[in-house]
Amino acid sequence: MTTTVAPLPGFAERYRVIQSRDRRFDGQFVTAVRSTRIYCRPSCPARTPKEENVTFYATSAAAHEAGYRACKRCLPEAAPGSPLWDVRSDVAARAMRLIADGVVDREGVPGLARRLGYSSRHLTRLLTAELGAGPLALARAHRAHTARALLVGTDLSSADVAFSAGFSSIRQFTDTIGEVFGMPPRDLRARRSPDSGVEASAGEIDLALPVRGPIDTTGLFGWMRAHAIPGVEDGDDRSFARVVRLAGGPAWFEVRLADDGRLRLRARLTALADLGTLISRVRRLFDLDADPIAIDEALARHPELAPAVAAIPGVRVPGAIDAGEMLLRAMIGQQISVASARTMQGRLTAELGEPTAVGPEPRMLFPSAAVIAERGLEVLRGPAARMRAIVEAAGALADGSLELSAGDDGREQRERLLAMRGIGPWTADYVRMRVLGDPDVLLPGDVAARAGAAALGLPSDPAGFTAWSERLAPWRSYAMAHYWYAAPVTQAWRAPAETAAAVAASPTRRRGASVRADVLLTSTPETESENPA
Repeated sequence: MTTTVAPLPGFAERYRVIQSRDRRFDGQFVTAVRSTRIYCRPSCPARTPKEENVTFYATSAAAHEAGYRACKRCLPEAAPGSPLWDVRSDVAARAMRLIADGVVDREGVPGLARRLGYSSRHLTRLLTAELGAGPLALARAHRAHTARALLVGTDLSSADVAFSAGFSSIRQFTDTIGEVFGMPPRDLRARRSPDSGVEASAGEIDLALPVRGPIDTTGLFGWMRAHAIPGVEDGDDRSFARVVRLAGGPAWFEVRLADDGRLRLRARLTALADLGTLISRVRRLFDLDADPIAIDEALARHPELAPAVAAIPGVRVPGAIDAGEMLLRAMIGQQISVASARTMQGRLTAELGEPTAVGPEPRMLFPSAAVIAERGLEVLRGPAARMRAIVEAAGALADGSLELSAGDDGREQRERLLAMRGIGPWTADYVRMRVLGDPDVLLPGDVAARAGAAALGLPSDPAGFTAWSERLAPWRSYAMAHYWYAAPVTQAWRAPAETAAAVAASPTRRRGASVRADVLLTSTPETESENPA
């Protein structure tokens, strides 16, 4: 089920937001002031403008197109992204996700239109009517966001900033920065605070990631650590790192919780032009554009969930760094424990992965779909039917007959996946949750989630679990996170790394009922029956 919500609150509600300078709405809309020709974030500390001088826009690109420039005081381009593009499932939201991923930079407006199933002309009309700007203007605004972050957060040269942000020339970069911010790049860089930059090693980029708080970093880093593929990913209580394929070549990144409480991204890329795409995917991986206050308030209205929400404020649902990889990992993990899935994924990577030295130390890239399609049966272990299904899915990804991206229509994506052999409701919905960031996915077949529901005093049979959870729409994905964290078997995800390792190695974890309990998120059955493992 896809979710549709009103794009923005009404004028009166938004005006009250800027009067109260409510920071939770930063990034969700901008306030343009006709008397100054400036646009601001909702929490701008400047004096509240008169109502008759205010126009609200859904995007900064729309404000640019209307002739406004960014406020030098509140820097609206530094706000977290809007959660609307995950909550909404319409064409505008799908387009915004793809634009953030760099599709317009790589494939142009025709490529974006093809992915969305429209002509370029019709898509431009649709986005202009809905968002106040066409795809080119929206892509330019996204490049300006990236350039601002690099100018104030790194010591990269202006030329490197220009190409890292996706501009085709330094002149285009300089002109855009001047139009958007009302100052040349050197003046924008001069306005950064003394502690905004962090010294990085040669060839590295290190910058802060804006976040709409609160955020459950304990759960995020614990989740990543629990599912990390050996040789590809690693993590601890405060960081997660991995390598990934991007358009310009392999890239390495690390997200860490800094001493000042901010999340920071450290990255090394083969091609600087991939940086905007990497930032966008990292933000989706860590669900950084969510509106945690709205989500927590909605879930906490139900007394049965209120204690869990109070115990874990700002819960996030991890996304996916690569859509095809996410599908294959989910299929590999069907009906086995997370530990067993990691072992199999590690073996697959060791045998078929590609070594890369793009990061601080050598790592392996997760095998490409083409290689898994060709040689996967030599390495994969398990029921023959499941192994064939994995290889067939890899083949479809490799030859383009199956395309997965953050810009997919949720219902169509689910139907395409369910039509494939070996993919049932759990896998299709899990991919929708992780790849699209759909906030309203429930997995009634998930053993660990139902165990967590039971621990919270909720119905744990599939029918009762589904019926009770209906009241949590449109935030059932976030309820799933609370269910998982409440399950006894997943407690190690939230424990310090040393404790989690000790628990995993304990002999009692390998006996009797503990083996049955070790059925985690990636091990849910593809039928409505209980997992026999």
